Formats: sequence, structure tokens, C-alpha cells
Amino acid sequence: MIKPYFEDNDFSSIDYTQQELDKGEYENCLFTNCIFTEVDLREFSFIDCQFINCDLSNANIRHTVFRDVQFKSCKLLGLQFNESNELFFTASFNSCQLRLASFYRRKLKGCSFINCQLHEVDFAEADLQKARFEQCDFSNALFDRTNLTKVDLSDSYHFTIDPEVNTITKASFSADQLIGLLRKYQIIVKP
Repeated sequence: MIKPYFEDNDFSSIDYTQQELDKGEYENCLFTNCIFTEVDLREFSFIDCQFINCDLSNANIRHTVFRDVQFKSCKLLGLQFNESNELFFTASFNSCQLRLASFYRRKLKGCSFINCQLHEVDFAEADLQKARFEQCDFSNALFDRTNLTKVDLSDSYHFTIDPEVNTITKASFSADQLIGLLRKYQIIVKP
């Protein structure tokens, strides 16, 4: 069955918990101030779309395509990006809340996270090579067998990364955040 195709459409201030979004492929569309909380977005396709000030918390994004998608000032709590379509996955996140989201085993090369709250986000076994992180809060985020090659975390904070189980080759860290690499050793670092 061929999915409906929507191109160059603007969707503003729509509560999709009350009104159904047509399942289909959305290209170059703009979603502003929309609510998708716990909405079933399985097998939708979003290509070159922008979500601005939207709430997608706990939406079902299994097999959903996100290609060149921008999220700005969005609430993305509990989203399981690890279940979305892996092919061509590229997204940027600016001033977003991603608490409890999962990128487990996700390839995030080239993705960017700017001024985001990444509290308790699962990055286990993710490939973050050359991903961009600026001013991000990683409180209680999980890094386990994560590839952080050439990632710049120099202005991000509250991360705990074990260099013995994660790849951090040529990654950048600020001197005052190095404690995040040494936390497991329970050493005391004095200013």
C-alpha cells in the first residue's frame, strides 16, 4: 500500500492526541506548537522536516523514518530512537529535553545536540563519532561501549564516561569536566 505524501505543509498548534495525523510521508514540512504525546507514529516518514516547540513525549516511533529532521525547543521525553528506522537516520536537536530517551546501538554520526537536556538518556553501544554536542547536560546518561571518537564534549557537563569500556580516541573534554572520566575511581580532585 502506498503511503500518502505531504510536501511543504505547515502544521501549527494541533493536538494530535485529539486529532489523528494521517499516516504517510512528510517532506519539508513544518510542525509548530503541536502535541504528539503518546501518539502512534509507527512507520511514518519525516524527511527534511522541522518540529518547533512540539511535545512528542512517549510517542511510538517504531520504524519511523527521521532523515534530516530538526527538533527545536521540543519535549522528547522517553522517545525510543533506537526503534526508529536506522537507514538514513539524521537529526539535529536544539534546546530540547530528551530525558529517558534511548539511542541504544544507534548510529548518530553527524547528528547535533545543542543546549539539550540529556538526562538519563541511553547511549549504550551507540556510535557517536563526530556527533556535535554543545552546552548539553548529561546528568545520569548511560555510556556503555559507546563510540565517542572525535566527539567534542568540552562545553558539556554532568557526564560519567568510563574510558575503559567506551572509545574516546581524540575526543575533547575541558579540564574542569575530567572528573566525569575518573568518577569510578572515587578519587578526590581539589581545585
